[in-house]
Amino acid sequence: MTDHSTPSSGALPHGLQELLPSLEALYTDIHAHPELSMQETRTAGLAAEHLRAAGYEVTTGVGKTGVVGLLRNGDGPTVMLRADMDALPVAEATGVAYASKLTAVDHEGNTVPVMHACGHDMHVTWLVGAATLMAQNRDSWKGTLMTVFQPAEETAQGAQAMIDDGLFQRFPKPDVVLGQHVMVGPAGAIGGRKGVITSAADSLQIRLFGRGAHGSMPQASIDPVVMAAATVLRLQTIVARELAPTEAAVLTIGSLQAGTKENVIPDEAVIKLNVRTFDEGVRARVLAAITRIVNAEAAASGAPKPPEITPLDNYSLVTNDEAATTRVVEAFRQHFPAERIRQTGPTSASEDFGSFGAEWGVPSVFWFVGGTDPDTYAKAKAENRLNEIPTNHNPRFLPVLHPTLETGVETLMVAARAWLRAS
Repeated sequence: MTDHSTPSSGALPHGLQELLPSLEALYTDIHAHPELSMQETRTAGLAAEHLRAAGYEVTTGVGKTGVVGLLRNGDGPTVMLRADMDALPVAEATGVAYASKLTAVDHEGNTVPVMHACGHDMHVTWLVGAATLMAQNRDSWKGTLMTVFQPAEETAQGAQAMIDDGLFQRFPKPDVVLGQHVMVGPAGAIGGRKGVITSAADSLQIRLFGRGAHGSMPQASIDPVVMAAATVLRLQTIVARELAPTEAAVLTIGSLQAGTKENVIPDEAVIKLNVRTFDEGVRARVLAAITRIVNAEAAASGAPKPPEITPLDNYSLVTNDEAATTRVVEAFRQHFPAERIRQTGPTSASEDFGSFGAEWGVPSVFWFVGGTDPDTYAKAKAENRLNEIPTNHNPRFLPVLHPTLETGVETLMVAARAWLRAS
């Protein structure tokens, strides 16, 4: 279904400046009302409401809370634009007036704080803005625009949930799938690359078994806390000593839980870890090494039974199609000043965006939009303190509203119009 007609070109349609106040209000509303993965009913409702108002055919409940909007505008290519909607179990510490104060019950039944600590509120607002303006200016292009508001990116469930719910059968196959993410970087800057752009990720839970005892009688125990501590330290040697310096991997222990009281040696300990890799061979070796080390440390401690290693979630590599990326970058260069377009290396962040293009068999392109105040970023860079800027998933992560908001709307529109036919 590839269309070889000349893509639309020229300046963006008017209307973005006039739309900014309503988009800012939408963003602050969503930011103040975050929802956990697969619970995004309010956010999905807002997205659907805006799409209907703009004249889209709207389908809700795709993959539980996903929303798909279609704007059919004559013969031409089909372009899919995607935004993710879910928030994180993080207590917000930004101090802004629209900061989240909400809690929610997670899938394990725990009451947790909730925050848009990864910018998905900005992603939803970007796509609403782009969808609205594309509808308002439909006399300048031909084709079909498909907007996808996806749940549960943070748990690697959402893209696959929408696919499993018939996304490929219920909606037209796109010629290209486009997506973006707000990240640390000067607000208004746009970064991307051909090939692999985000890493594969594997999350695991490791349950180590010991024998509890009184804290005054450690000889009667098989201490799972010591077992876990030794395991954590040894796991760090996988990257340091089992991979070549030219091979990339990140292994992070995000959670270690054991016991409830200082003078009670518990029966077990639980480790949760996350692995990021850019090569399937490296991934296989790292996962095998984790299994080997965990079992060996348990055996060395005399554990009463082998550890349980349970996969939690998995993200595949996101790989940008070479020809499609060239087309997007050229469109960006025609619209934005040259200094705002940057080539990045692969990032160790992970995404389930790649599932759409890979499983549908169509090219996809994913890029980043900076969200850090430019002066703050420049000062931190000059002082070699970039690592001190709050990153995604930090309680203080908060993109500056402008020019982050308008940049993300423009990038989606420019990229989409690189495929849609001019009318």
